[in-house]
Amino acid sequence: IAELKKASPSAGVLRADFDVTQLARSYAAHGAAALSVLTDATYFQGHLAYLEQAAAATGLPILRKDFLIDSYQIVEARAFGADAVLLIAALLSAERLHELLAAAEQWGLAALVEVHEECEIESALAAGAKIIGINNRDLHTFAVNLATAERLVADVPAACVRVAESGISSRHEVERLAAAGFDAILIGSHLMRQADPGRGLTAFTGVPRR
Repeated sequence: IAELKKASPSAGVLRADFDVTQLARSYAAHGAAALSVLTDATYFQGHLAYLEQAAAATGLPILRKDFLIDSYQIVEARAFGADAVLLIAALLSAERLHELLAAAEQWGLAALVEVHEECEIESALAAGAKIIGINNRDLHTFAVNLATAERLVADVPAACVRVAESGISSRHEVERLAAAGFDAILIGSHLMRQADPGRGLTAFTGVPRR
């Protein structure tokens, strides 16, 4: 999953020449399976229009990545061309997570539920999550540790799609995560810093699942 992210709270502006259409097409041409698009304006300088632009540029599935806390934002994601939404377990009560998963299903969207701790995996599974992303970044300190994903992946049933997120910057790390049992990876900041993000993506594609 290749990400389109102009800025981040931990690193500031990642890419000044942020052309969504060009980036999306380049990612698609170089092997991306899906695109993640930041729409949060406050911390990531994102915009809902970026969803429309990415969807129009490629036929790839589009994930809306934002701080979603209300079912209206699910409808909004659908209206702007998203195929999936990110739900962050740490931000949501068990009841609200269940409600948003149901809303996503109602509107024909997949949901990637992001977790960082064992208790969040339990909450995600209890709510019915089928795609679980383990974030290597501590949302309180912004520190990144790939061992987080490797430690927690065993708690996610094989019937779920297991996604590793954050801090991935080498093919060796992708191979490590595949060996640990992950089905997919999400890469953002590393690609955004490349002169040609699409070509940069090719360093990570083609790693077989274990």
